[in-house]
Amino acid sequence: MTEENAPEEKRKIINKFLMRLTKEQPQMYYATTSEISRSIHTMIKEHTNRLSVEEQALVRRITIEEIEALLGFHHKQKI
Repeated sequence: MTEENAPEEKRKIINKFLMRLTKEQPQMYYATTSEISRSIHTMIKEHTNRLSVEEQALVRRITIEEIEALLGFHHKQKI
């Protein structure tokens, strides 16, 4: 994995946790981005051991603010 792909890979990890969060706590659908970011940050810290070594390295120092930015940024696919 290259540095260029890191944000996209982080986004995939964040989305995986987001799906789990909204499945376990459907009311989070109506929460603010900052509330969701805090919840995902907590989930990542609690479940880091369930990630691959590469994924762990990507999110080891991820911040709530970075998660919030990744949630708010919509990546356009290259054609």
